[in-house]
Amino acid sequence: MTKTNVLLFLPAQNFNEQEYLIILNALESLNVKIFIASDANTLCVGSNGLKVKNDVQLYNVHEFNFNGLILIGGSGIKSYFNNDRLRSIVKKFAEKRKPTAAICGAPIILAKAGLLKDKATCHIDYKTELEREGVQYLDQPVVANKNIITGQCPSSAPEFIKIFLHELTNN
Repeated sequence: MTKTNVLLFLPAQNFNEQEYLIILNALESLNVKIFIASDANTLCVGSNGLKVKNDVQLYNVHEFNFNGLILIGGSGIKSYFNNDRLRSIVKKFAEKRKPTAAICGAPIILAKAGLLKDKATCHIDYKTELEREGVQYLDQPVVANKNIITGQCPSSAPEFIKIFLHELTNN
């Protein structure tokens, strides 16, 4: 895979490091260029202290620069559930039929953006939030509906990224 750019969104605080590292390593192993987006001023800080410098501020994200988008979860994702800018970004990726994926609590953002029409998965802690948006929760590691992919938790990250990469290469 050459000249493929994927945007990873990380919450500024308390992103899930395990999800991030599994997804990052899978993308890097295929020579996918990864850009980190966040609203962090300097560094994103994971739930166990891992620090990651972001490449792009949310207000500078333009979907035409990237082939796909992944939202990483963790407890810090809750503060983005009602972020209009992030919802606008995910809508633009989906409208362009680019793989748009979210794992852990991040599928709530896809639901609030109106991208999850029927069924999806997320971390069990966010099940009620997902259902509140009119989306049926499925207790499955990954749920994919064409280019929209949701993942449940860190243990589902390998399957989640495999399905994302399949969509990316067939897009």
